[in-house]
Amino acid sequence: MKADSSQAENALTTVAALRTARLILRQWQASDFAPFAALNDDPAVMEFMPKRLSHAESDMVAARLRDHIEAEGWGLWAVEVPGVAPFIGYTGLSAPGFKAHFTPCVEVGWRLARAYWGQGYATEAASAAIAHGFGALGLREIVSFTVPANVRSRAVMERLRMRHNPADDFDHPALPGGHKLRRHMLYRLPI
Repeated sequence: MKADSSQAENALTTVAALRTARLILRQWQASDFAPFAALNDDPAVMEFMPKRLSHAESDMVAARLRDHIEAEGWGLWAVEVPGVAPFIGYTGLSAPGFKAHFTPCVEVGWRLARAYWGQGYATEAASAAIAHGFGALGLREIVSFTVPANVRSRAVMERLRMRHNPADDFDHPALPGGHKLRRHMLYRLPI
């Protein structure tokens, strides 16, 4: 069954923060904007995104993510590692704004600074976001998607027990035909 983004959007469950053994997923702060801009300009971090973001573009994204959490109580939260780093990127839930065979839906996603890759943070944070989605938000399914070459993110999806069916693969409608990142693999996790 498809996840209905209206389920989550209507839940209005305000969350101050989600906590894991090592992480805090929280509302965005002004101090997060500069390190977020740096990671959005890192070629390795943005390798499977259509383009790197300017500082101004990154600030607009962060403000939009902050405003969504303020309005809805959930979203793509800023991630901090207490005692290690006040901001390492984001992880959380979002409702994709494009139309595809699997929308409307709620997606789990992440983007972390390269210095924090390979330490299990993406999986740990995404697990907390998924638990919140199935618990407080009452979702029936959560999806995630990426390009086939993004083996790191696909490995996170598999560690989250998400499943891929090649019949679900799709061409991302926000990218033009022939774009090297247009083809995407969809992973699903039902409740």
